[in-house]
Amino acid sequence: MPAIEIDPEFASAVAADIAKFEQMLALHLAGDIDDDVFRVFRLNNGIYGQRQGGTNQMVRVKNPYGRITADQLDLFARVADEFSRGWGHITTRQNFQFHFVELTRVPELMRAFAGVGLTTREACGDTVRNVQGCHLAGACPHEVLDITAWAEAAFQHFLHHPIAQRLPRKFKINFSGCATDCGQAMFNDAGVIAVDRTSADGTVEHGFRVYVAGGLGANPHPALALEPFTPREELLPTLEAILRVFEQTGNRKNKLRARLKWVVDELGWETVQERILAIRRLLPASSSWPGGIPEVVESWGDEPAGVAAAVAATEMGQGTPVRFRSNDPYERWLDANVVRGTANGTVSAYAWSRLGDVTSDQFRGLAAITRRYDADVRLTNRQNLVFRGLRDDDLRDLFDELSAIGMAQPGAELSRDVVACPGADTCNIAVTQSRGLGAAISDALEAAGLAEVGGVRTNISGCTNSCGQHHVADLGFFGAERRAHGRPAPGYQLLLGGYVGEERIHFGEKALRLPAKAAPAAAVRVIGRFAEERQAGEGFRQWMDRSGGAAAIAEGLRDLDEFPMPDDNPDFYVDYGETGPYVAEVGDSECAT
Repeated sequence: MPAIEIDPEFASAVAADIAKFEQMLALHLAGDIDDDVFRVFRLNNGIYGQRQGGTNQMVRVKNPYGRITADQLDLFARVADEFSRGWGHITTRQNFQFHFVELTRVPELMRAFAGVGLTTREACGDTVRNVQGCHLAGACPHEVLDITAWAEAAFQHFLHHPIAQRLPRKFKINFSGCATDCGQAMFNDAGVIAVDRTSADGTVEHGFRVYVAGGLGANPHPALALEPFTPREELLPTLEAILRVFEQTGNRKNKLRARLKWVVDELGWETVQERILAIRRLLPASSSWPGGIPEVVESWGDEPAGVAAAVAATEMGQGTPVRFRSNDPYERWLDANVVRGTANGTVSAYAWSRLGDVTSDQFRGLAAITRRYDADVRLTNRQNLVFRGLRDDDLRDLFDELSAIGMAQPGAELSRDVVACPGADTCNIAVTQSRGLGAAISDALEAAGLAEVGGVRTNISGCTNSCGQHHVADLGFFGAERRAHGRPAPGYQLLLGGYVGEERIHFGEKALRLPAKAAPAAAVRVIGRFAEERQAGEGFRQWMDRSGGAAAIAEGLRDLDEFPMPDDNPDFYVDYGETGPYVAEVGDSECAT
């Protein structure tokens, strides 16, 4: 994979962004522009307010398709120490974000990011957000195409795109290299999956199937296939046509119904589909027409990694079983965290990040590892990192080096790999401490001997908005205020059976509501039952359906939905990580996800 070189045009555009931010910040501090105007401008530049108020800011930096370099990791160590609180956070959309950054220092931080080829531009706000892509693109034995260059082309095309600067709402693009859909294209505004089609003469053409108008949030919608097959030269025009339809038809009066999924509800799928295809047909008349094979694709290539004839390909995707052959920690890490089977003979290995948090010392360690192995590193949508382009001879030393920084636990596709949004720790609209619950569930599973159950995912959001993607996890929790014995208390709704993959998506079904402090016990009970009762090769969703569905499983948890009297157990009325009584404090939404 080519090294990242800072394009002069990119550097110039980012420098102009930073200069304008400084100018607007000075006007804001002087009281010369309205707070609402500065807020919109700030968000479009990836700067998000925190619930702590004042000048505390969350700064989100884009890592297109999760790609990250050693220089960037080294910088993040300094950012964590000098600008934030000693650590950064991997988001479910393959970004890094840093909290408690002083507003007046943001331009300095933006310049530091620009120096290593990164930008915060359009990481938040009503824009085209970070373009996601499968973290194993170019290293996956199952892929139809390596979507890396295509994701890069989409990132380059839509960054600073004139139509994308003030959309009705945010717009998300995602790429997967095959139907396994590790990139999770099926719940994005535009989800791209590489596919083949066979002509009458038997020739095989690589291309894409584009899915439209998916979304999570309080009202999840599955993405819909635009057409059976989109040729490679039509892909970027198709994405721009989708964006243009959204820009023209999205609801600008009601933010709660402004996403593309609501356009489909309002106009109907056939109308939206017709408009997209009609705009694409006429798009060559536009000055921004991106037709043909993008230059970066021509340069980098998109041939798939291919399958090694002599090596069994590691199974991929949600529900992937993990088979341990030994009790040795290194062997277990190999079984859970290493991907094999590509034709070029290289292997990939995950570094597990608990709750997506990376400390400054870990950043420095990861940078050193990246340089030592000359590795291509990507962030995953499950808040981990994966080192690609490795050789088998590298693995033992890599394991030892990851162990030294606390990132070598077997976590990929195991139950300990709990995903959580930042929650009420920093988010204005979260009502619960989702990170605290994530840690508590992880600890409870460890204590119960269930942390290494394979093929089961737990995701947590601090509110209904699904930043933690709770709708598509086997166990999904979202925060909700509860009232018991006349007192407010932190609680969660438990969903069961969410799934995304194989060009289909199931949203989790409601099981029951729980006190926050009872949620870890519920997770232990459900995962323990799944581990005990599942049949060979059976995934969580299949086991759930065979067991009577979410409602039937919930019956075995009813005793956990009880609040003790406040005097008997006051802990139930205090959220994780808090010291005082629970209060559901909800501020103005800036929609950071």
